[in-house]
Amino acid sequence: MSITGTGGAPARPTVSFELMPPRNPDAAPKFWATARALLAARPDFVSVTYGAAGTDRATTRQVVQTIARDTPVLPIAHLTCVAATRDHVTEVVREFLDAGVRSFLALRGDPPAGQPDWTPRPGGVNSSEDLIRLLQQVEAVRCGESPASALRGATRPLTIAVATFPGGNLAAGTTPAQEVERLLVKQEAGATFAITQLFYEASTYVDFVERARTAGVTIPILAGVLPTTEPRRLHRVAELTGVPVPVRLTSELEALPEDERHAHGMRASIALARDVLDAGAPGLHVYTFNNAAPALDLLEGVHLGGGAQIASDLAGGPRVGEPLRDVARVDGP
Repeated sequence: MSITGTGGAPARPTVSFELMPPRNPDAAPKFWATARALLAARPDFVSVTYGAAGTDRATTRQVVQTIARDTPVLPIAHLTCVAATRDHVTEVVREFLDAGVRSFLALRGDPPAGQPDWTPRPGGVNSSEDLIRLLQQVEAVRCGESPASALRGATRPLTIAVATFPGGNLAAGTTPAQEVERLLVKQEAGATFAITQLFYEASTYVDFVERARTAGVTIPILAGVLPTTEPRRLHRVAELTGVPVPVRLTSELEALPEDERHAHGMRASIALARDVLDAGAPGLHVYTFNNAAPALDLLEGVHLGGGAQIASDLAGGPRVGEPLRDVARVDGP
């Protein structure tokens, strides 16, 4: 079943990317070159990650501010809360709101590394639902403090996305059915839409969405996909996320010469993306790992723009976000 737009025409699926801020000044030029290429694809939004315990706090804010200032693309700021005090999270939220950020991805985040006995702080912000409510509370206080803030809030309401795990969340020990329940709780807390963790079988996404709709989840559930072109990255992602990579896929990639892996991996990724879009996914959220080529080739493969369009843009057409060429700092403005 397809989604239809005005006049009954099929609505174009959304396109979005995840970007990871540069970790040091030396990496900034390469990061912004990648960002320019991705932004030229005219995505509906880009999400900007936020390091564990806020380690990329200033850099994330600067990247989000730059994209908001220099491009027509909506930036969404990742925000984590685990292991942070309520006052600290409130301060970070205020900083983002002061910078003009109106869209967030509310994440619990990972517990501190190397602390197996760590427990959440009493009265802290210990879940994505807590974080959603805190975002709303801070926004309400700001609107009460200033008529201008209230007007901005009325014309540009907060957008709060959340993560969901269609195959279950290994770190939290949840099953897909439990993740449906968690998503319903996040929706009731005020989430606007959800982005899935990556998956490798279309049925993982389709079955999860069907369960979620039956349970009463009504918010859009955006399909998060990873271009499967590099076996080493796939193994690393499996370690980080707990999502197992199909053995057949990694075996096939590792058996190929390096110059043939990209094309083979893209065929698998494009087939997956087509299947979830055909099943009614509202769009694709591409986990780029700051590598533009696979992400753009994936879009090209599902006819949502990408490689050919970007080549044309960079050859002489209008360059979205041109001022980004001059941004190389990774500290705050």
